[in-house]
Amino acid sequence: MNGTHAMLSHFPVGFWALATLMILVGTFLSGRWAELSRAALLPVLVLSLLGGLAAIVIGLLVWPMEANLASPLARNHMLMAFWSLGIFSMITVLVWKAGDTAFEGNRRWALVILALTGGLMFSSAGTLGGHLSGASTAFSDVLGLMGWEVYTTFYSPLWVISVMVIIGIALGALGLMNLRKTG
Repeated sequence: MNGTHAMLSHFPVGFWALATLMILVGTFLSGRWAELSRAALLPVLVLSLLGGLAAIVIGLLVWPMEANLASPLARNHMLMAFWSLGIFSMITVLVWKAGDTAFEGNRRWALVILALTGGLMFSSAGTLGGHLSGASTAFSDVLGLMGWEVYTTFYSPLWVISVMVIIGIALGALGLMNLRKTG
């Protein structure tokens, strides 16, 4: 079962990485590649969510919940997996609801910020999952430089919480400004 979870986890990670690239191409480039990226983004996001749900469900079935909750490493892995799923769910809803206008005005910046944040989350989830299976990566050192010791820390460093609050306030302000412009 552990192998099944590891195999399934690569699908959402691959799709989320592709979606992040598509958002960046659709935002910063023009022409055929940008059009293709924008047009194909929603199906890629839907597939990523289905893969993410399958990987999380199988992951929760692999080990007893008591074992998962006893290990800071496992708790952080689950936390990052749920954050990744949540962030890319938000992106999916934004792209689905906004349709062709998802890349216009301030919406495109919301997509970029969410995609880059989601990229950090799924990278962290994958790194922690690698540690759980005995295959550590160099990204663990990057997490350590950001104040996160992967084997013991079960919190978000204060600077991360501060950045999240600032991003939330900025996105809320952008949303209100956009609402006033269109309303």
